[in-house]
Amino acid sequence: MARVETSSSRPYHLVIFGASGFTGQFVVEEVARTASEGPKGSLKWAVAGRSKQKLEKVLEQAAGALSKPELRAEVDIIVADVGEPDSLAAMCKQAVIVLNCVGPYRFFGEPVVKACVENGAHHIDISGEPQFLEGMQLNYSSQAAEKGVYIIGSCGFDSIPADMGVLYTRDQFKGTLTAVESFLTVSAGAEGGCIHDGTWQSAIYGFADSQKLQSLRRKFNHKPLPTVGTKLKRRGALFYSNELQQYSVPFMGSDPSVVKRTQRFLAEEYQATPVQYGAYAGIGGIGNIIKMLFAGMMFLFLVKFSFGRNLLIKYPEFFSFGMFSKAGPTRKQMEASSFQFTFYGEGYTEEQDTSQGKPNAKIRTRVQGPEAGYVATPIAMVQAALTLLNEAAAVPKKGGVYTPGAAFAKTTLVDRLNKHGIQFSVI
Repeated sequence: MARVETSSSRPYHLVIFGASGFTGQFVVEEVARTASEGPKGSLKWAVAGRSKQKLEKVLEQAAGALSKPELRAEVDIIVADVGEPDSLAAMCKQAVIVLNCVGPYRFFGEPVVKACVENGAHHIDISGEPQFLEGMQLNYSSQAAEKGVYIIGSCGFDSIPADMGVLYTRDQFKGTLTAVESFLTVSAGAEGGCIHDGTWQSAIYGFADSQKLQSLRRKFNHKPLPTVGTKLKRRGALFYSNELQQYSVPFMGSDPSVVKRTQRFLAEEYQATPVQYGAYAGIGGIGNIIKMLFAGMMFLFLVKFSFGRNLLIKYPEFFSFGMFSKAGPTRKQMEASSFQFTFYGEGYTEEQDTSQGKPNAKIRTRVQGPEAGYVATPIAMVQAALTLLNEAAAVPKKGGVYTPGAAFAKTTLVDRLNKHGIQFSVI
């Protein structure tokens, strides 16, 4: 069971590290908004980062946005830097949970995980980088288990909607669910939308390093998960989806990797039937396809070379056709944006033998919510933290490095998300 009590030497339930970064500022607002949902109706929290002045400014901004002038006096500031291990250790000693918002995680994530494990703080991040997430599992899971520390990765838009969405679909299915495909669509308002270039940088380095991910995975020596029911066929690199009535592509984020790790954990720990998973995203009509093919070819060519990566990083708006920008989206753009995952599942009814014949039942579910990167992500991250604080007895008994689905399968996280605008439903 996770240790979640504060003490005189560990005074904060939550410390938001990287609070003055682009995503961090919205996590600060979300924690301030939901502080009454902490243990016994209150939450003791602090913000942390390299610059005291920037952290003060973020608290001032949050106080103004939420009409809570008391934030500036009530929320403590901790100065900590990824490059200074002693400062990270001092921060982690004071926190029950560190909410780590400092990316790209491949460069800045490991020192924080290491400090958390060594100093007894749980760690929640919003990484969508499989190499970092799986690397932390390989390198820190046994240490974290020994210390009773829970390292829970990908607790933002990557990959709570997909991972918890598959579990929700399984739980709603009357019988044995064997396969799920998800289709993501994102909509923006009249002013359009974009993503901050921190995510763009993570994608650049992720593609450049894809060979390392393959060799990292071999080190786990995993046996293939058993396939129950019809083997799920992979769709093409570009196809017309009858489900969405638009052209679609395989989803390039961390969702497939995270879902697979969750299914492996649940199969090994609880003998659950593993659910096969395919993830896709709608891209719209012919105009968008042409844009995407052109941008994709340039990206895949440039990402191979150091000078090409530097160009991609320097001019994100140009090379992504405005999808990524150094400034990130405006609040107005965020308010008008939303996402929707539709899950198509199949399996066997309760009376049907899973070893006999093809799956004989289907289910369709949906997870929908506000703007993905900076509204839904802080909601998901903060609700994951509040779930750990309030439902420590429902997470796995041992500490370790977990996916959201592995950590929260037996909690009320889905209900909590439903109350905060990320809605799960059967359709």
